[in-house]
Amino acid sequence: MLRKDPALSPERAALIRWAAHMGAVTAQALAIAENVSVSSAGARLRAAERAGLLTYSRPLAKRPGLFTATRAGMRRCGLHGLDPCRASASGASHLIACASVAAALQRAYPDHRVVGERELRRDERELGVAPASAHMGIGPYGRPLLHRPDLVLWPRELTDGQPVPVEVELTIKAPRRLTDICRAWARCRGIAGVLYVAPPSVERALGRAIARAQAQERIVVVGPEALPLDPSSAFGPEYERACPENTVPSDP
Repeated sequence: MLRKDPALSPERAALIRWAAHMGAVTAQALAIAENVSVSSAGARLRAAERAGLLTYSRPLAKRPGLFTATRAGMRRCGLHGLDPCRASASGASHLIACASVAAALQRAYPDHRVVGERELRRDERELGVAPASAHMGIGPYGRPLLHRPDLVLWPRELTDGQPVPVEVELTIKAPRRLTDICRAWARCRGIAGVLYVAPPSVERALGRAIARAQAQERIVVVGPEALPLDPSSAFGPEYERACPENTVPSDP
């Protein structure tokens, strides 16, 4: 007789789903989301790793490690349409920042749900719609060119308002490209507005692009210090050097 796997607890299942939807999460992000210590959050993630539900990697030596959902973990949670995320060195900083921003937004807005880009792409494939994405024109074969946000702050009840796309901007894009994106967001319907989270060096370039696109009424830019997170952990040591007075101590 085949032995069935023991059922996951609701808490562990929710953790695996969150990691799968975000692509990768960190102990720091889980600590933010659940208002616990980093060591406590890390212990939960490590336990799920030992159970084969998560995998751990640390692409950047001086940054937090990343936990990603395994195929077995997603299968145990009944998830479909998502592939395991590959955390590379080139994309690790963005994954770390997005996980912390998502956790901070979820904690600050408990009446909303934070959706990641991976979920948006899955819904596009399965439902044929592109909610909370900006249209950038028409591409090959007449298909629309879309700019998807990193996150979406979505009301849990559809009658409570419109979604808010969230962009986590770590680097400065080419001025024309950034202006085009801001202009597309300004024209986007069905959203309440757009929130950019960016460090000071990027915030200045964003301000210029928003002004050129005349998108001041649709786009708001805030620094990481405006959210309940540790900016130096989420956005890296560069932020700490630029704004030492805005950082908060990390858990030991």
